[in-house]
Amino acid sequence: MTEPTSNTKLTSWRFPKDFWIANVMELFERAAYYSFFIVLTLYLTNIVGFTDKETGVIAGIFYAGIFFLTPFMGAAADKIGFRNGMLVTFTLLTIGYLFLALFHTKMIVIFFLLIVMFGASFIKPLLTGTVAKTTSTDNRARGYSLFYWVVNIGSFSGKTFVPYIRQGFGLENVYFFSAAMALFALLFAFFFYNPQNFAGEKKSVKQIAQTLLKVVKTPRLIFLILIVSGFWITQGQLYASMPKYVIRLLGEQAKPEWLANVNPLVVVLFVVLVTQLMRKRKAVTSIFVGMILMPLSAFAMSLGQSFEGTIGNQISIFGLFSLHPLTMMMIIGIGIQGLAECFISPRYLEYFSLQAPKGEEGIYLGFSHLYNFVSALAGFIMSGFLLDAYCPDPKTLPVGISEIERASYYSHAHYIWYYFLAIGFVAAIALYIFKNITERIDNKKTAVS
Repeated sequence: MTEPTSNTKLTSWRFPKDFWIANVMELFERAAYYSFFIVLTLYLTNIVGFTDKETGVIAGIFYAGIFFLTPFMGAAADKIGFRNGMLVTFTLLTIGYLFLALFHTKMIVIFFLLIVMFGASFIKPLLTGTVAKTTSTDNRARGYSLFYWVVNIGSFSGKTFVPYIRQGFGLENVYFFSAAMALFALLFAFFFYNPQNFAGEKKSVKQIAQTLLKVVKTPRLIFLILIVSGFWITQGQLYASMPKYVIRLLGEQAKPEWLANVNPLVVVLFVVLVTQLMRKRKAVTSIFVGMILMPLSAFAMSLGQSFEGTIGNQISIFGLFSLHPLTMMMIIGIGIQGLAECFISPRYLEYFSLQAPKGEEGIYLGFSHLYNFVSALAGFIMSGFLLDAYCPDPKTLPVGISEIERASYYSHAHYIWYYFLAIGFVAAIALYIFKNITERIDNKKTAVS
């Protein structure tokens, strides 16, 4: 009896060629996307010339659009085929990134941002669909865990290279790097990716739109999406507010891209452990723990300026090296965010799928990420207004002011994080109320049946 079990374990780690090809393409694509996205707000303001408020609106619509379009792009991928879909999406991404690097007039930039938006929304169902279709019930969990690691490795590696390009060659040249990564993925798709028998149950755009209406008409799901959006509004500030906040307070030599990397690092290190610890708890309980952590994250990030005022601009870390207080508190705050994500992300999908009608779990999960749509619009637009109020673009300050006068414009920059602290706190309370009300309703239904 032992031998078959051992063989099963061995074969369960074996995946077909298209699985590995999809992972390589995902590695390049995530490196391209996160390199592009971490400096997007800086690019729109510093290079293209949009104000902070305009940048918040444009970046919010871009990011929200990706998540809104993804389920519909999945239907399009089924119609044209996975190989054609890969070639189309990586062509769109390569062209979009390349032209953003080359041209910086406002209307041209908005047009090519739309090209990138369509490409980025197209890639998600293609790559996750490939993983689904190249794994079996025996090895699907392992397949997705490998894929998840690749996503984070791509994200981490892309953001690691960005400061060298931004500081050494210029911010706009980061997008040449993104274009090169997308081009590598396109070449890989063209020469190596040719999946067979990827047919499955196809959903039309009309069916997907009908499911969206069903989700919108389900109060429990809408409340959950809105509440969880409170978490992701703060998490999204890694890309919306944090890069400008750090550079404007610490100078161009700062590396906010490396600070953002704390998040995927913590997730990779702790997500399995946290999931294991919470496995016997209800999904909504695990989500609640993550929601409690989020206001603490915003509070930690707000403390950097206060510590600088009381203890100076260097803190010794165990005598090994020194950090600026703002950098240290950013690392702590972003680390708490990553830990909170470990509690929320895996269990949120589980909870959402349980609310779907039987047989429609998959298509309902396509809209589980509507919280990203809500949080992107709200979070990025808020960020633009808050930066303008508390941490303004240096170009907007009066000409010829002294360093002391300049510093006065940034003395309350940390107030930005108080707004996100409040949002996280309200969201945690709302989830506690939601949890109690839904559990009572479910208990009554169980008692009646």
